[in-house]
Amino acid sequence: MTDHETNETATEVQVAPHRPETPSYEEVLFYERKPAGFWVRFWAYLIDLLIITALTSILIKPAFALMGLETTETSWYAPFAIMSAIVFYGYFVLMTKFFRQTVGKMIMGIRVVSLKSNHLSWTTLLFREWIGRFLSVTIWPLYWIVGFTPLKQGVHDFIADTTVVHEESFRKNNAVKKRTDGSGLHETSAV
Repeated sequence: MTDHETNETATEVQVAPHRPETPSYEEVLFYERKPAGFWVRFWAYLIDLLIITALTSILIKPAFALMGLETTETSWYAPFAIMSAIVFYGYFVLMTKFFRQTVGKMIMGIRVVSLKSNHLSWTTLLFREWIGRFLSVTIWPLYWIVGFTPLKQGVHDFIADTTVVHEESFRKNNAVKKRTDGSGLHETSAV
């Protein structure tokens, strides 16, 4: 092969074929915590009810017995009912505020997360655990919607913009990134 033939070959190799324009969108995979479904939340709630019943029986019933007060009255405004409600709602509010989960949720490996921020504020907790839970407890079918919503949210979750997720379980999700300019900044939206 002569020098002239080598240069012609090199010239041919250096010519790049026409590349199509870079796409304006690219697909990206990311992982997010898996929402906890109805049954795992139901079992966690039953465990919590057992703990609340135990707390009420250990703390409130003996105190009422020592004072000679009635514990069998069934009206909602009876002193025993009011104290039991304070223990019930206090348990859920305080445990969720300080640990992001109750004992039942700890056992089942799930926790409460906010959909708007990284922490749970007192306002969020009071709406979720007091007002929302009151609605869910008094109207049972409202709690069942957990099984039918995409993020497995109950009424109390919708009120407070929260959901319950598995601690150690993730799900794969796709996102589409829109390329803006050459600056490397991207606009992301989930698919």
